Amino acid sequence: MRKTFNVGDPVRWNSEAGRASGVIIKKITSHTKFKRCTHHASSESPQFLIRSDKTEHVAIHKGTALRLASAPAKKKNKAARTKKNG
Repeated sequence: MRKTFNVGDPVRWNSEAGRASGVIIKKITSHTKFKRCTHHASSESPQFLIRSDKTEHVAIHKGTALRLASAPAKKKNKAARTKKNG
């Protein structure tokens, strides 16, 4: 389990709807208001702004809730698949 993460790292976490994944877009190291809630972060205990891969939803999570994930697979377009197969 990794305690520190960097911008651009692919991560996963458990959400209310099940397992989710996304990419870190910002490291937060000071108290921040986000969606009417104050998130208490510091350089010793940072929080991370993350964009979900599936829904593009943006949320803040503590580093303790995150796990490093493999990079998401790039989607191939349909034309490339049909050309390859036939």
